[in-house]
Amino acid sequence: MSAVEWTPDRIKVLMALWEEGLATSEIGRRLGVTKNAVVGKVHRLGLKKRQSPIRQATPAPAAAQPKKAKAAAPASKPEHPAPKPVMPTGEVVRLEALTAAMCSWPEGEPGTPEFHFCGQPAAEGKPYCEAHCARAYVKVSKDKRKTVAGGDY
Repeated sequence: MSAVEWTPDRIKVLMALWEEGLATSEIGRRLGVTKNAVVGKVHRLGLKKRQSPIRQATPAPAAAQPKKAKAAAPASKPEHPAPKPVMPTGEVVRLEALTAAMCSWPEGEPGTPEFHFCGQPAAEGKPYCEAHCARAYVKVSKDKRKTVAGGDY
Protein backbone atom coordinates (compact mmCIF):
# COMPACT_ATOMS: atom_id res chain seq x y z
CA MET A 1 0.00 0.00 0.00
CA SER A 2 1.44 3.37 -0.94
CA ALA A 3 1.40 6.41 1.29
CA VAL A 4 -0.89 9.33 0.56
CA GLU A 5 0.89 12.44 -0.70
CA TRP A 6 -0.60 15.33 1.27
CA THR A 7 0.08 18.27 -0.99
CA PRO A 8 -0.69 21.80 0.23
CA ASP A 9 -3.74 21.94 -2.07
CA ARG A 10 -5.02 18.60 -0.82
CA ILE A 11 -4.56 19.77 2.79
CA LYS A 12 -6.54 22.97 2.02
CA VAL A 13 -9.42 20.88 0.64
CA LEU A 14 -9.28 18.53 3.64
CA MET A 15 -9.43 21.46 6.07
CA ALA A 16 -12.33 23.08 4.19
CA LEU A 17 -14.35 19.86 4.05
CA TRP A 18 -13.62 19.19 7.73
CA GLU A 19 -14.89 22.66 8.66
CA GLU A 20 -18.05 22.01 6.60
CA GLY A 21 -18.71 19.01 8.87
CA LEU A 22 -18.55 16.30 6.20
CA ALA A 23 -18.08 12.72 7.37
CA THR A 24 -14.54 11.39 7.22
CA SER A 25 -15.62 8.72 4.73
CA GLU A 26 -17.09 11.40 2.43
CA ILE A 27 -13.95 13.54 2.71
CA GLY A 28 -11.89 10.46 1.85
CA ARG A 29 -14.10 9.69 -1.15
CA ARG A 30 -13.70 13.24 -2.48
CA LEU A 31 -9.93 13.22 -1.97
CA GLY A 32 -9.47 9.66 -3.25
CA VAL A 33 -8.06 8.38 0.06
CA THR A 34 -9.29 6.11 2.84
CA LYS A 35 -11.33 7.28 5.80
CA ASN A 36 -8.40 6.31 8.03
CA ALA A 37 -6.02 8.48 6.00
CA VAL A 38 -8.38 11.41 6.61
CA VAL A 39 -8.65 10.66 10.34
CA GLY A 40 -4.87 10.40 10.67
CA LYS A 41 -4.19 13.64 8.80
CA VAL A 42 -6.88 15.52 10.76
CA HIS A 43 -5.22 14.30 13.96
CA ARG A 44 -1.72 15.28 12.81
CA LEU A 45 -2.95 18.72 11.72
CA GLY A 46 -4.59 19.17 15.11
CA LEU A 47 -7.94 20.16 13.62
CA LYS A 48 -10.71 20.71 16.17
CA LYS A 49 -12.52 17.59 17.29
CA ARG A 50 -16.12 17.01 16.33
CA GLN A 51 -18.91 15.04 17.94
CA SER A 52 -18.99 11.40 16.97
CA PRO A 53 -21.78 10.57 14.51
CA ILE A 54 -22.31 7.30 16.40
CA ARG A 55 -25.41 7.57 18.56
CA GLN A 56 -25.08 6.42 22.17
CA ALA A 57 -27.83 4.20 23.55
CA THR A 58 -30.26 6.05 25.80
CA PRO A 59 -29.41 5.15 29.40
CA ALA A 60 -32.01 3.28 31.42
CA PRO A 61 -33.73 5.13 34.27
CA ALA A 62 -31.59 5.35 37.42
CA ALA A 63 -33.82 2.93 39.32
CA ALA A 64 -33.29 0.22 36.70
CA GLN A 65 -29.52 0.59 36.60
CA PRO A 66 -27.38 -1.60 38.85
CA LYS A 67 -25.50 0.22 41.59
CA LYS A 68 -21.85 0.84 40.76
CA ALA A 69 -18.96 1.27 43.14
CA LYS A 70 -17.57 4.79 43.33
CA ALA A 71 -14.72 5.36 40.91
CA ALA A 72 -11.29 5.98 42.32
CA ALA A 73 -10.11 9.56 42.34
CA PRO A 74 -8.27 10.48 39.14
CA ALA A 75 -4.51 10.31 39.37
CA SER A 76 -2.93 13.68 39.93
CA LYS A 77 -0.65 15.13 37.30
CA PRO A 78 3.04 15.30 38.12
CA GLU A 79 4.18 18.70 39.35
CA HIS A 80 6.85 18.94 36.66
CA PRO A 81 5.79 17.55 33.29
CA ALA A 82 8.48 16.13 31.04
CA PRO A 83 10.18 18.86 28.99
CA LYS A 84 9.13 19.10 25.37
CA PRO A 85 11.86 18.68 22.77
CA VAL A 86 13.10 21.91 21.24
CA MET A 87 11.78 22.27 17.72
CA PRO A 88 13.13 24.49 14.99
CA THR A 89 11.79 28.00 14.88
CA GLY A 90 12.05 30.61 12.21
CA GLU A 91 9.90 32.62 9.89
CA VAL A 92 6.17 31.97 9.87
CA VAL A 93 5.34 29.83 6.82
CA ARG A 94 1.72 29.88 5.66
CA LEU A 95 0.17 27.14 3.52
CA GLU A 96 0.39 29.18 0.33
CA ALA A 97 4.17 29.60 0.82
CA LEU A 98 4.85 25.95 1.74
CA THR A 99 6.85 23.94 -0.82
CA ALA A 100 7.68 20.23 -1.03
CA ALA A 101 11.24 20.99 0.11
CA MET A 102 9.97 22.54 3.36
CA CYS A 103 8.89 20.89 6.62
CA SER A 104 5.09 20.69 6.62
CA TRP A 105 4.73 20.15 10.38
CA PRO A 106 1.68 22.20 11.47
CA GLU A 107 2.12 24.71 14.29
CA GLY A 108 -0.76 26.25 16.25
CA GLU A 109 -4.52 25.93 15.92
CA PRO A 110 -5.85 25.61 12.35
CA GLY A 111 -8.20 28.43 11.45
CA THR A 112 -6.45 30.97 13.66
CA PRO A 113 -4.18 33.76 12.36
CA GLU A 114 -1.22 32.21 14.21
CA PHE A 115 -1.51 28.85 12.39
CA HIS A 116 1.54 28.08 10.22
CA PHE A 117 3.99 25.36 9.25
CA CYS A 118 7.56 24.72 10.44
CA GLY A 119 9.11 25.58 7.06
CA GLN A 120 12.63 24.33 7.84
CA PRO A 121 14.34 22.29 5.10
CA ALA A 122 12.68 18.85 4.89
CA ALA A 123 14.73 15.70 5.41
CA GLU A 124 15.41 13.91 2.12
CA GLY A 125 12.34 11.97 1.03
CA LYS A 126 10.30 13.13 4.04
CA PRO A 127 7.66 15.82 4.57
CA TYR A 128 9.29 17.03 7.81
CA CYS A 129 12.63 18.42 9.00
CA GLU A 130 14.98 16.17 11.00
CA ALA A 131 13.58 17.36 14.37
CA HIS A 132 9.97 16.73 13.39
CA CYS A 133 10.85 13.39 11.75
CA ALA A 134 12.15 12.32 15.15
CA ARG A 135 8.68 13.00 16.56
CA ALA A 136 6.66 11.69 13.63
CA TYR A 137 8.39 8.39 12.93
CA VAL A 138 8.57 5.96 15.84
CA LYS A 139 10.11 2.53 15.59
CA VAL A 140 8.58 -0.37 17.51
CA SER A 141 11.03 -2.75 19.12
CA LYS A 142 10.56 -6.53 19.19
CA ASP A 143 8.78 -6.40 22.54
CA LYS A 144 6.33 -3.86 21.01
CA ARG A 145 7.35 -0.92 23.20
CA LYS A 146 7.71 2.34 21.31
CA THR A 147 11.19 3.71 21.01
CA VAL A 148 12.34 7.02 19.65
CA ALA A 149 13.32 6.82 16.00
CA GLY A 150 16.99 6.71 15.22
CA GLY A 151 18.69 8.26 12.25
CA ASP A 152 17.05 5.94 9.70
CA TYR A 153 13.34 6.72 9.43
